[in-house]
Amino acid sequence: MDLHRGAGQVKDRDVSKKHLWQITEAPFQPERLSHFETLFAVGNGYLSARGAFDEPYAGASPATLVHGIFNQAEGKPVPELVNAPNWLPFQISIDGTPFSMNTGARDWIKPEGGALLGYRRALHLDSATLRREALFRAESGNTVRLRFERFASLANPHLLGQRLTIEAVDGSPHIQVNAGLDSDICNQAVQHWRSIKTVARDSCVALTATTSHSPYRIALAAHLTSSADVTASAGEKRATLCAEIQLEAGARASFDKLVALFTSRDAADPLAAAQEAVSSAAARSYDQHYQAHCARWEETWARNDVEIEGDDRAQIALRFAIYHLLIAAPRHDDDVSIGAKTLSGLGYKGHVFWDTELFILPLLTLTQPTIARNLLTYRYRRLAGARQKAQEYGYAGALFPWESTDTGLETTPKWSDPDADGLRIRIWTGESEQHINSDIAYAILQYWRWTGDDAFMLDKGAEIVLDTAVFWGERAEWKDGRYGISRQIGPDEYHENINNSVFTNRLAQWHLSQALDLLGWLGSRNPATARRLAEALDLSASRLDTWRAIIDKMHIPFDDDKQIHVQFDGFFDLEYIPVMKYEPRVGGIWGLLGHERVLGSQVIKQADVVMLMALLGEEVGSRTVMLNNFHTYYPRTDHGSSLSPSIHAWVAARLGLPDIAYEMFERAAAIDLEDRQGNVADGIHGASCGGLWQAVVFGFCGLHLTEDGPAVDPKLPAHWRRVTFNVTYRGKAHRFDVVNPAV
Repeated sequence: MDLHRGAGQVKDRDVSKKHLWQITEAPFQPERLSHFETLFAVGNGYLSARGAFDEPYAGASPATLVHGIFNQAEGKPVPELVNAPNWLPFQISIDGTPFSMNTGARDWIKPEGGALLGYRRALHLDSATLRREALFRAESGNTVRLRFERFASLANPHLLGQRLTIEAVDGSPHIQVNAGLDSDICNQAVQHWRSIKTVARDSCVALTATTSHSPYRIALAAHLTSSADVTASAGEKRATLCAEIQLEAGARASFDKLVALFTSRDAADPLAAAQEAVSSAAARSYDQHYQAHCARWEETWARNDVEIEGDDRAQIALRFAIYHLLIAAPRHDDDVSIGAKTLSGLGYKGHVFWDTELFILPLLTLTQPTIARNLLTYRYRRLAGARQKAQEYGYAGALFPWESTDTGLETTPKWSDPDADGLRIRIWTGESEQHINSDIAYAILQYWRWTGDDAFMLDKGAEIVLDTAVFWGERAEWKDGRYGISRQIGPDEYHENINNSVFTNRLAQWHLSQALDLLGWLGSRNPATARRLAEALDLSASRLDTWRAIIDKMHIPFDDDKQIHVQFDGFFDLEYIPVMKYEPRVGGIWGLLGHERVLGSQVIKQADVVMLMALLGEEVGSRTVMLNNFHTYYPRTDHGSSLSPSIHAWVAARLGLPDIAYEMFERAAAIDLEDRQGNVADGIHGASCGGLWQAVVFGFCGLHLTEDGPAVDPKLPAHWRRVTFNVTYRGKAHRFDVVNPAV
């Protein structure tokens, strides 16, 4: 993959730096088809479409994912985000020869007629546009150049655009184009759509369908503009717009396709809404829609770009990470959230984890606080489900699900899918990874401190922080003169149902302390709200006294002799396995040593104690303790999760460990772009993208809050000359220009 070629489209950018806004593929790499489909996704915060080709290709995985549309198919254990009907189809023939990327791609492919003579494809990060160019010779001998362009409008979230331009390079070819909508789509062989209907009218077609079990309906309508006559037809599962034209040598023809997509979450009659929207859109030109889209991206990047001077690869990787979070960030909807794989793939079935609150939200809180508020409101709207889960386990308060969808109920499967040997593994995270409560509370309090959004805290945020604290107040157990928490899973998911996870215990202690402070603020700021919540959540004097006792007597595992935190009770009694012994390797230690041995070892999946240090900083302990912690746990960490390297980069930078910090940063930067973990086909690693931004802004630049507002304490990599970025603090924009005096 070439990270350095191409040209962007957003106006006014320095032409000499256009190469820093491009991800390109040239030549065609069919063995990496699914990888590039994920990388080349386009989206607008309402939906996202994978970078599948417009025409059919064997092994392709086209997917358009719309926030909030989940369905639990018959016989399946949990709901999943549904792959919407495909709006991309453009089937093209030149003198009767179908255009195909299969043609001439490899010697072992023997198609009938035609030859692919050249190819390049580029994702333009600055304008969220995917472009592809192909040189194709038909069986007749005539040669054409095809240019494809697509975007999901940021100016109109329901509008999608495609442009196909065909140029006659040699000869005078006859061109036939079929552009349409296709409902014959699934989630990895699982069918979710029923009651499919298609409509054809003039130069427009439409398609509507209903999910098989959940109550959602979807509709797409498409319009094709061409200098040729356009005819429309409707089949059982597909609706098609057809145009034909004879090109003279050197001439070109364009086919502009506009698509509108609505669901029953947006309109009572999605079909009518889609048809009306595409009809209205067709009254304006494709170029007008595209220019409006680019203008919105210009505004967005003015707030979100982070400029790095002195490291082009780091620059492109960070922009790529920011881009993928921005195309998944819901701008107009506070009843959805961002799944672990964003909207770029079917991995984790579109479920929402702690990835959103601790890895993705900080970027949005500091640059797009309105979007951050939407994501936190999603959690507020699901408090009923969190309360139900707590009650099912016999506790008061609220316990958020480890995996969440549209309902707010726990949707973590209890068993893994069978492996090649038919082995299934029990999944305990839905029951035991309860630190999700404090993760959400942390994100709410971080949002509040940076935005000063008292209205959100009074209306929504305080209730979440307090009711999740109620759960901790009941969950903590008194034993041997102190409080502890048993049967937990910390961030290190290699170790299940352990007692006194230092991450979980310390965050629960911090959470209860913050809840008491918040109650004090409510009492002085808005006594009526304080009284309402105290009554609704049963915040009695005895309950608050229990909180204070837990804060005072919480067991925080610590080795006084070694001056380190102990990850959990008995951690150092387990087998020590030097992780570096197994380098270089592909994949995690889990696959090499097996489930049982890893469970009984000191191998750590991802940042755990190190994650605690990232979140609480100096509150964890002295610099000596922090360094001891890092040097103890870093060599034991497998980085079996994509969440791990960026957090290690952040903490290592703050601890003055520049070589480790940059090594971990590079590792995080390569996770998606180079498919370091071998699963990018399933979707972008959203948490790693957010963690990469935090590694730069919080780690290398040392952004933090003081009594006077945001400030920096730089520890830039030695070869970085400068980092420039923007944040918003309490409604005011701040621009930081961090210069490395040593370069």
